[in-house]
Amino acid sequence: MDLDRARDFIRDNHRAVMLTSHPGGRPQMSPVVVAVDPEGRVVVSTRETAAKTRNLRLNPAVSFCVTSDSFFGDWIQVEGTARIVSLPEAMEPLVEYYRSVSGEHPDWTTTGRP
Repeated sequence: MDLDRARDFIRDNHRAVMLTSHPGGRPQMSPVVVAVDPEGRVVVSTRETAAKTRNLRLNPAVSFCVTSDSFFGDWIQVEGTARIVSLPEAMEPLVEYYRSVSGEHPDWTTTGRP
């Protein structure tokens, strides 16, 4: 599958399992919600304290198995190198991420965001 088709699939399907590696090489998988940012990169939101974040700081290799909502339908695998963006730098991309997955928030003023 070419990258543009993979990006299109992810824009329509946000459920995924993310694979990172523990320091000793043992795999670590996490269910995540994925999106595609304006530059065409696969993005997820997570906490600084999550195992996947700690793992990626040591080894940025990452893989995703992205599935359709039906799970047993179409799916794709994508691999790459992660880049962690922490707050406050991550705030604008985080808002864009949530908009791409869930649409416009009905009242950003109650969340303290744009």
